[in-house]
Amino acid sequence: MSNSHKSKLMLPVIALSLMTVISAVASLNVALPAIARDLGASQTQLTWIVDAYTVIFAGLLLLSGSLGDRFGRKWFLSIGLILYAIASSLGLFAASTEQLIGIRILMGVGAAFIMPSTLSIITSSFEKEERPKAISVWVGVAGGGAVIGLFGTAFLMRYFSWHSFFALNLSLAIVSLCGTLMVIPESREIARPPLDILGGLLSVVAVGALVLGIIEGPDQGWNSRITIGGIAIGVAALIGFVMRELRVEHPLLDPRLFKNRGFSSGSLSITVQFFGQFGFIFVGLQYLQFVAGFSPWGAAVHLLPMPFIVLPASRLSGYLSGKLPQKYLGSAGLAIFGLGLFIFSRMSLTFNYTHFLIGLFCFGFGMAMAAVPATTAITNSLPIEKQGVASAVNDTAREFGSALGIAVLGAALTNTYTNAMVTATVGLPPEIAAKIQNSLAFVQQTPAPQLRDKFHQLAATGLNAFHDGVSLAMTIAAVVALTGAILVLIIAPKERSTSI
Repeated sequence: MSNSHKSKLMLPVIALSLMTVISAVASLNVALPAIARDLGASQTQLTWIVDAYTVIFAGLLLLSGSLGDRFGRKWFLSIGLILYAIASSLGLFAASTEQLIGIRILMGVGAAFIMPSTLSIITSSFEKEERPKAISVWVGVAGGGAVIGLFGTAFLMRYFSWHSFFALNLSLAIVSLCGTLMVIPESREIARPPLDILGGLLSVVAVGALVLGIIEGPDQGWNSRITIGGIAIGVAALIGFVMRELRVEHPLLDPRLFKNRGFSSGSLSITVQFFGQFGFIFVGLQYLQFVAGFSPWGAAVHLLPMPFIVLPASRLSGYLSGKLPQKYLGSAGLAIFGLGLFIFSRMSLTFNYTHFLIGLFCFGFGMAMAAVPATTAITNSLPIEKQGVASAVNDTAREFGSALGIAVLGAALTNTYTNAMVTATVGLPPEIAAKIQNSLAFVQQTPAPQLRDKFHQLAATGLNAFHDGVSLAMTIAAVVALTGAILVLIIAPKERSTSI
């Protein structure tokens, strides 16, 4: 294969590798009601099934970005895709929530190898004038790829069980691996400074413990040892990470970089965008199935316009970022994004597609407008030989935002539903009451004999409680997005960032 032909195929291969990772963050969400019914998973366990992947992914990104810089980005991308394929193969046979969570952790390790390599290959292998265009494609896939994965999983679930989710990811990983080995050039940092292994471990503990405390709060109680301990350990590890990085000669992430207003505002914007995006996907897909009553396929079809909004809007944003500074383009994008989330928060028990579509347009368009200038600001802040670290920071902001969004919005949903159902199940046998309080899926199944007299009332109460939880979760996401828009407007520099 000629070098020119390889060069033309590089971006599609990178985009497919990225879609492999992004689709797994989002597309399992469409299968959550089926998993809840099949495995008896509680609402908290559903959150862990989704977030176990994201927590490991986010925690390892800084370390894996540095390792890719040191040992070779193509090599690390290939190893990540192999791990991913192995985990996906195991997922085809998952038979319990514990197995499923363990498989998702292994997938998260593979994803942490893959994602920073994709963006750092772009910034180290593409010519300077081609990078903004390539980054806009990368951003478009990062945003729209999630819904494409959802659609693929939902289509498979029309004919197969929820295990088909893993078949889709296995196929994507194998094709991406073949393309990587054939067309991606090797690149690495010339200097090889010592690795900050302790800093990498502290980053994993910080993200994992914080999310643990937030997810377990509604189930264990906000004053329980596991909740308070998890949050306390996470905060302590985060402080320890910052102190470590300030002192070590070759840090994974130098906290002083955040003095750069473009870098800090870009990181903030990315975190806020993915907090809202994946929090919405986690909560919204359950609303579409549990409350609106759609099948997995029907729920995915209602999200199908998303990539057709995000992909062209990302190209427009790539053009506008050369004309407008992040301060204005990025903050306006976050404000529109927040408006979409607020529209979602006003969805009723009776599904209105026009209302939903307006929210979806604002949500997708705003995210695309904010994402390109934010990503460019981050990558512009480091020299080309450190693009693995810049990519990892960008990706860490994304995945930390995703993990936090799923945890916080999932906790808001779980807490609202559980509190309402505790009152509604007074007088029922404890074992049955616990199942009802843990999952709406149990209420929507054929009732046990003990429930027949109260079944319709419990089902109605459960729907209302779940709907209220969705509304609260989307309101929180909207407030976070609008706060982020204000902060970006204040922090971001007025200068344009047009190249890397």
